[in-house]
Amino acid sequence: MCRAILSPRNNRLTLRHAWWLASVGRLKPGWTIARANAQINAVTPAILQETIPPVYDAAGVKKYLEYKLGAFSASTGFSELREDSETSLWLLLGISGLVLLIACANLANLMLARAGARERQITIRRALGASRWRMIRDLLSESLLLAVAGTICGLFLAFAISRLLVAFISTPQSQVFLDLGMDWRLLVFTTALAMLTTVSFGLAPAVRATRAEPATLLQSGSRGMSGGRERFSLRRILVVSQVALSVVLLMGALLFVRSLRNLTTLNIGFQQTGIMVTDVDFRRLQIPEEHFTEYKREILKHVQAMPGVESAASAMLVPFGGSSWNDNVINEGSDSDAGVAWLNYLGPGYFQSIRTPLLAGRDFDDRDTATSVKVAIVNQAFVRKILKGADPLGKRFRIHEPPGKPRPLYEIVGVTGDNKFQNMHEEFLPFMYFPATQQEKPSPDDQILIRSSLPLTTLMGSLKQTIAEVNPGIDLDFRVLKTRIHDSLLQDELMATLSGFFGFLAALLAAIGLYGVISYMVVQRTREIGIRMAIGAKRADVVKMILREAGVLTVAGLVIGIGLALGAAQAAKSLLYGLKPRDPVTLVMAVILLSAVASLASFLPAHRASKLDPLTALRYE
Repeated sequence: MCRAILSPRNNRLTLRHAWWLASVGRLKPGWTIARANAQINAVTPAILQETIPPVYDAAGVKKYLEYKLGAFSASTGFSELREDSETSLWLLLGISGLVLLIACANLANLMLARAGARERQITIRRALGASRWRMIRDLLSESLLLAVAGTICGLFLAFAISRLLVAFISTPQSQVFLDLGMDWRLLVFTTALAMLTTVSFGLAPAVRATRAEPATLLQSGSRGMSGGRERFSLRRILVVSQVALSVVLLMGALLFVRSLRNLTTLNIGFQQTGIMVTDVDFRRLQIPEEHFTEYKREILKHVQAMPGVESAASAMLVPFGGSSWNDNVINEGSDSDAGVAWLNYLGPGYFQSIRTPLLAGRDFDDRDTATSVKVAIVNQAFVRKILKGADPLGKRFRIHEPPGKPRPLYEIVGVTGDNKFQNMHEEFLPFMYFPATQQEKPSPDDQILIRSSLPLTTLMGSLKQTIAEVNPGIDLDFRVLKTRIHDSLLQDELMATLSGFFGFLAALLAAIGLYGVISYMVVQRTREIGIRMAIGAKRADVVKMILREAGVLTVAGLVIGIGLALGAAQAAKSLLYGLKPRDPVTLVMAVILLSAVASLASFLPAHRASKLDPLTALRYE
């Protein structure tokens, strides 16, 4: 079974040119998805020219929009949620993998430390006849118990957290429904992965702990194979790896957190708070089309007269409402397109209601009727991109249409500030606004933006009563503008929250690993420290010696981590706002934060080493 999807290649299309066609069918025996794609695209152009209306350029030449037709497996279908979240999900998968690697390195360090502490016990057992394989099997059994316990706990956490994540990205207007039932394939995979990683990272310590000869280890004063001070031992390499990977995760977390902060503090061009959007639909009243505009004005007058309403205005489209409309613009005196601009039909007082400043000219008013001169208000982006910075007031333009249907010239009577309209990540789009009274084919519905300081429940109750007085058959729907804007940032909040948690977890694991290595080193060098203190070394000297050892590991990890972070950051480019992936400030913040965590983790065992009694240390074995 396959599913064919047809969608436009160019995202910058008008609504009247945006097509969405889908069909479902079964492939013939022996056919593959790739073969179906090749066959479909071989015959598609001719079919599309017969079914999809053409567009015309400025010279009146007929052209056809380029469309992409693809066949996909019906087992996965076509998911807008998957398309929107694909990059985020891949990044989260990568982040999870890095955390897994850090946890595995930490586990290996702990197992090495435990094996080192039991070297003499292992040596005695081997001297009494136990085989090396027997000792490795005993040590691996401990790793297996850890794997089983961790897998069980992880399954319960995954079951709960997956539901929390779905609830996180769901909104009242856009509920997300995902089948979160237990998939046996996923269960087998995650269980096998947990077992494999735990056993694999437990195997190296087991092999390492049993490789030395019993006669060597039983010699008087010997500290065993792990007592050596080889500069690049396995444990040191694991700590360096943990620090390096933690730099990557911390930088990613800081990038997403700072990007979210940029979005939440961004001036979007209008005031978000105190605005409720009311959808008014009176199509079932069967009002004649020629009376739509007047009926909308009558409804708006009743709303504006309500107590507690500061201002109210109608709009065909509202910011962050999920819909937009664009078209090509031709300036007066030119035969070529000046560019693409987005359009909207508004009632008087719209800009006052959303608190977007009117920078020049006038607002729409009663002078703008269906028979008066066609007028428009444009924003600053329109002036920059379409008019190339020329003085806009008095300039005229038309919207591109095919020959035989000329559109009138629109005279620019006002200029407003820029504002975000579809999402927070977009640049300021060029907009042209037209009075709702001059709309050619008004629809039997409207959207009214209401600014009020009344509580939401009170305002909704008053609106229902007011509209019912006009006609109880009018359908209403209410939305809070600030809520819609907040909902548009859910993906950014999710990435900032999860990456921040993983970054914190990575730093914590790296600190534990570094603390474990330094603590073990202090234990192994207890006699050396005692000798140093007996011949005159001060406590500060001992602390410096330990911190120097930890500093070498930390600096090595930071240097490697900086290189990895700079290379990996590019993957997050499309999800950031107001930041470059390789932002130096963010990188410095990550390095400083991790250095502080590593310093604290190293200072604790160093301080404890400086408190050793020299006599006790000299007797330590």
